[in-house]
Parts: sequence; C-alpha cells; structure tokens
Amino acid sequence: MAPAERTGTEDASEDDILLAATAVSKRFGGVTAVEEVSIAVKRGSVTAIIGPNGAGKTSFVNMVSGFYRPDSGVIRFAGTDTTRFRPAEIAALGIARTFQNIALFGGMTVLDNIMLGRHVHMKSGILSSFVYWGLAQKEEVAHRARVEELIDFLELQDLRKQPTSALAYGLRKRVELGRALALDPKLLLLDEPMGGMNQEEKEDMAGYILDVNEQWGTTIILIEHDMAVVMDISDRVAVLDRGRKIAEGTPSEMQSNPDVIRAYLGTGERGAGEKRGHAA
Repeated sequence: MAPAERTGTEDASEDDILLAATAVSKRFGGVTAVEEVSIAVKRGSVTAIIGPNGAGKTSFVNMVSGFYRPDSGVIRFAGTDTTRFRPAEIAALGIARTFQNIALFGGMTVLDNIMLGRHVHMKSGILSSFVYWGLAQKEEVAHRARVEELIDFLELQDLRKQPTSALAYGLRKRVELGRALALDPKLLLLDEPMGGMNQEEKEDMAGYILDVNEQWGTTIILIEHDMAVVMDISDRVAVLDRGRKIAEGTPSEMQSNPDVIRAYLGTGERGAGEKRGHAA
C-alpha cells in the first residue's frame, strides 16, 4: 500500500499536529497570493501542496519559513506561534527548507555547503567555525561527523571536495537537500525538489525523501508538479488554486476530486477570486 493511505488529520489530536496554519493570507499590493488558507500537518507525515502555476504554493511556504509575514491568520509550530518570527528564529526551532532555484555557494565545496546547514547548532558562529580556533575547532570536529553521515546518506562521498558549481544539476539539488538536513529539522520544507530533473534523478530524490521521513521520522511538506511522485510518496495532499485551498485529502481522493481536475485542466468557473487576481 502506498504511504498516502497511512495517515490523515481528521482524527488527529492537537498533540499530533506539528504545524497548523489557520486562515493565513498574503497580499502584494492589489494582488492576493494566499487567501485564508488553513493546513494542518501531522507529525511524521509527508504532506504535498499542489496546484497550477500561480496557485500560491511557494508564497505559503515562504510564510511558514518566515521569509514572508502573513497579513492575517496564525501559524503555529509545535505549539509555538511563529507568525511574526524571523527566518533565523524559525530555523532555530527546527524548520529547514530548500528552494525552487538552487541557492548554493558555487565556489565552496560540497562538504562546506552542507556544513553551513549546521550553523544553527554552532555556538561559535559561522565565521569562526572556518578558522579552527578554540571552541570553533572543537565544534567543527563534532559537526563534521554529522555532515559526513549526510554525505554518505546522499551518496556524495566522491564529491565532498568538489565545488558545487562543477556538479550536474541533479547533484546540486542533492547537496541542497543535504544542507537542509544538516539542520536536523523537525519539519523539512521542499519547494519543487525534483524540478528540472530527469526520470532517474527524480526516482533517486523520491527515495531520499522517503528515507528521511521513514527512517528519521522527519515531517515533510512538499511542493511538487510531478503528480506521479506526489501520489506515490505523500500521505496527504492539499490543493491550492489562485491562492485558495480548494481541496485536501489522501492522494487517491484528490485524483478523483472534480475541483482538482478543473483547476489542473483549466475548465469550469473560477468564481469571484478570478476578479481580484492572485499571484504565485
């Protein structure tokens, strides 16, 4: 049975919910990117957020990770109201993310890029951690061990000393995943982790995502356009269209939902939201 059938949120207790976004909205001028979206994410689950281009998926994740502040609504993580938290504060709570466009330091090695993901756990600070002095030297040894575990997990052993700018696209995506995992997150936000990949690379990435979820118990929110991947690895699917959540349920339920089909095929009436305008 596919993991999509394992969990749901209908009968989940409050303690089971790791992330709860309630009626969050975000506007940019006269354009509404996200309109009163509520999504509850169960601990240990994989929740996919899908929708056509311009649906507001990335804007929603940007609010969860602190890059945007909601204009209204509340976001709670592990019982803490994070609605007004800055990105660094949210990362310190245990939320890590990847981006649509790869955000690595091309001149740095694979190992050093992943080491940057440990900065939340470093008391000595990022700059001093690179100069082997006092506390920084001791910390570097300890955190290097965790980074090496991630390099082995992601099968990047032969590339650890390579600058990321020299790597193929799919490998750079893998390094970015490693940097996010270096934070040892409780919640991992993946924004189109398979965008631009070939089929073999997608299968590899899907395998890593499932392993992170199943072996480490990491809760995952996934934005992805490949519906075969979404249906295969997700427990729950929330569907956005023009900034609104139009449906939520198991992958099998979403496959046959008429509102979801209309949103993807572009048929049927859009409703009043079309007149107001929405953004990606």
